Amino acid sequence: MPVSSLMALMGLRDKGKVKPGQKVVINGASGSIGTFAVQIAEALGAKVTGVCSTRNLDLVSSLGADRVIDYTQEDFTQGTERYDVIFDVVAKRTFAECRRALGPHGIYVTTHISLPLLLRSFWLALTSGKRPKPMLQRPTTADLAVVKELIEAGAVRLRHRSTLSVG
Repeated sequence: MPVSSLMALMGLRDKGKVKPGQKVVINGASGSIGTFAVQIAEALGAKVTGVCSTRNLDLVSSLGADRVIDYTQEDFTQGTERYDVIFDVVAKRTFAECRRALGPHGIYVTTHISLPLLLRSFWLALTSGKRPKPMLQRPTTADLAVVKELIEAGAVRLRHRSTLSVG
């Protein structure tokens, strides 16, 4: 729980800079990081779209997602919707694939770190409004306190792992 919730918090708040009213998509919304990400994005005031498999649609919806996409039926990168933040917690999509689904100043956050992504991040920071942001920071005690407050306030619910499945 601590690792997953902290990754979700840092990815959305620190890397994605999520603000109220922004459109956020969580790719991998039914996994351990994704379930926290859906709830934290919602708590930050975002309009949340969760991407998961057919069997997890109800779970992601119950976590507070405003919209749920079944990736076996629809490709969120090919639609007309544009997002302010794409948080790819399963690292199944590349920045190149997600780029067209980002708004003009959209941010792509991923838990997958690679040298090509780091180089592209640097280059695009200089040349484009759309930016990939790999997770490279360490959590702090203050971050854990934020997660604790969200749980105590009821904004984030803990779920037993056996109710979750990846995808």
